[in-house]
Amino acid sequence: MKFTAELPLGVVDPAGEFQSMPAIAEMAGALEKARIDACFITDHPAPDAQWLSGGFGHDALDPFAGLAFVAAASRRLMLHTNIVVLGYRSPLVTAKGAATVQVLSGGRLILGVGVGYQKAEFDALGVDFRQRGVLADEALRTIRRVWAGEIVEPGNEARPVPDPAPPIWVGGSSGKALDRAARWGDGWCPFYATPGMSKINAESGVQSDAHLAELIDRLRDKRAGLGKADTFDIVLGPRMRIKAPNAETAERFLAALDGLRAAGVTWATVNIAHPSRGAYVELVEWFGEEVVAKVQNQ
Repeated sequence: MKFTAELPLGVVDPAGEFQSMPAIAEMAGALEKARIDACFITDHPAPDAQWLSGGFGHDALDPFAGLAFVAAASRRLMLHTNIVVLGYRSPLVTAKGAATVQVLSGGRLILGVGVGYQKAEFDALGVDFRQRGVLADEALRTIRRVWAGEIVEPGNEARPVPDPAPPIWVGGSSGKALDRAARWGDGWCPFYATPGMSKINAESGVQSDAHLAELIDRLRDKRAGLGKADTFDIVLGPRMRIKAPNAETAERFLAALDGLRAAGVTWATVNIAHPSRGAYVELVEWFGEEVVAKVQNQ
């Protein structure tokens, strides 16, 4: 089991607490010291203002620019976009941004992608929300071709060509999302449905551990049907935020990990509270000692 932890670069208040080079260096250093494998940030270029201020929303930096700064402040930490919405931007621009981070970081990028769920954001960016699935499939096809060094229509190249190419983790739990992950992905990153989510996410999210196991079985069948038997990651964390650094928290998290591992999960996402940068760093250090070390010693 590996771990990818939330890096709270979207927190804007107070100024500089999380969005500065000293903050990035301190947090990335804590994650590396805790032997956490990767950190993740998300993607919302123009989120709906009501969602942003409604309690469930959150700011987000540009994922590739943000992770480039994290790469410069770290040596081992993997850099995980969780997730990039493919329909928001040209697939050639996405391929180049991801390849740039991959090349300059020494091969540390994990490209987590999804179709998106905020219609208002698509509207603001001039993209047809109804076409998001088609756009995602076209983007994945193009990105794979670009990273293979191919010339794409009508006769263009988008360098650099990363070697190796970043793994692509495809998000979503719908039937079409499973098809997309099986065909184009190196991994699948679903999410649990939770109270307060948008209707789209609540309906498409994982409803229970039994539902997760069913979806993983369906995904494996789809990959087998495509003749794919290579290594494939399943990425999902326990349904809890790390807030209290105590024995009960560690026991709950480790028990949940056992169930996820049994279902086939290979990477666990970790959501760590961040009332302040200092509190975040302390929780990361505690998590490394009480969870990561125990998992690695099993």
